[in-house]
Amino acid sequence: MKTKNRSLFSRMCKCYAKDPRAPAQQIEEESLRVRDEIRDICKDLILSDDQLRRVMETLERELKRGLSKETHDQAIVKCFTTYVQDLPDGTEKGNFLALDLGGTNFRVLLITLDGMNFDMKSKIYAIPQSLMLGTGTQLFDHIAQCLALFVKDLNLQDHVLPLGFTFSFPLQQEGLTKGRLVRWTKGFDCSGVVGENVVALLEEAIARRNDVKIDVCAILNDTTGTLMSCAWKNRNCRIGLIVGTGTNACYVEKMEKAECAIPGNYDPEKSHMLINCEWGAFGEENSLDFVITEFDLDIDQNSINPSKQLFEKMISGMYMGELTRLVLEKVVNAGLLFGGKAPSDLKKRGKFFTKYVSEIENDAKGKYTNCREVLAELGLRNVSDQDCENVRYVCSVVSRRAAHLASAGIATLLNRIAEDNVTVGIDGSVYRFHPYFHDLMTEKIGQLQNHKFDLMLSEDGSGRGAALVAAVAARKR
Repeated sequence: MKTKNRSLFSRMCKCYAKDPRAPAQQIEEESLRVRDEIRDICKDLILSDDQLRRVMETLERELKRGLSKETHDQAIVKCFTTYVQDLPDGTEKGNFLALDLGGTNFRVLLITLDGMNFDMKSKIYAIPQSLMLGTGTQLFDHIAQCLALFVKDLNLQDHVLPLGFTFSFPLQQEGLTKGRLVRWTKGFDCSGVVGENVVALLEEAIARRNDVKIDVCAILNDTTGTLMSCAWKNRNCRIGLIVGTGTNACYVEKMEKAECAIPGNYDPEKSHMLINCEWGAFGEENSLDFVITEFDLDIDQNSINPSKQLFEKMISGMYMGELTRLVLEKVVNAGLLFGGKAPSDLKKRGKFFTKYVSEIENDAKGKYTNCREVLAELGLRNVSDQDCENVRYVCSVVSRRAAHLASAGIATLLNRIAEDNVTVGIDGSVYRFHPYFHDLMTEKIGQLQNHKFDLMLSEDGSGRGAALVAAVAARKR
């Protein structure tokens, strides 16, 4: 027997002499102790149904404030009118452009509609960081240049093309083709745009080039596009939800409840209008302090917009990875993970990507292939199964809370609509790629309200939906 093995054997004998319990039992007890301490660190991220119902009650109050003429200007959840009063009916026909701006890339699409038949061509263009933080003129000139290149590539520069503009930032609309930016989100901070009509800025950039014929028929949020895209296939769709880089929702509201829809151009004879909630701002002015954790405060204080978009920071993909990293860092510092030693990348902000959360949770039970690959990217190798299990637990706590908060929001809207068999159209990378987000939401929405509903994955809502809004507007003209 080698000296090292004799030493190990000797220690085991001494261990047995002091404590007759099997080492396996001791290991099991130690792992349970570690698990319990990790759960204690994570406990504030686990929301009870009572807390979620309080979220719903608070959101309902904020929605009413946003919809009321008297309180709209001071409201946190603005409930902007979209001036979309008609859903697709299947008779839309022709070529329509869509411009989808809402992140570090934007897309240009050509959509050909003929009844329920549809064809789509699209291209993605990057927005450099310098343009995200530059002037509005630079941003819109870049967009106009890409639009022109796209149209010319399709040899359609001599055609008048209706365009639906998906602009996924808080927007105060005064008509279907007039909307003023309220604030930048998602890392943008272009000067000269806040308070301006972004349709006019786009039209001016196109006119400066004077090389394509584009008629901007409508500006909309990506939630509106998601709702319209799903409504084209499913006439029961009444809610649009985004859970991606950001989060927001829109829904079909009765005109008598939408008091803030008074200004602007709309048809007072119509019974309904789509309302863009802008619920990412929910939580400002301390309205969600009862569920805010130390990790949320850290995220907020180190963001480019402190004290803003708090609901979004608890749910969306822009922040989910960093929230997970902060929890993991605290667990490591408590000596409960990786032997208390974190790799340098785990200590750096933004190094734990949101996609890691989905990948880790996508491992089969008892298997840790994805988890080990993620940890290897962060500089951790030869980690134990127990460490992998604990990492997955932290990921699941963060993603489950996001799903449950989004569910509380949707349950609130379902109660406002107060109809059965409402379809919720959903888009966004978190909902689309997380392995359990759909199931978590389906279960929790059912527990929080009593109306029958269905969750429907949107097929390219911000693209196809924008074209559909333009098509409906062109049909109405």
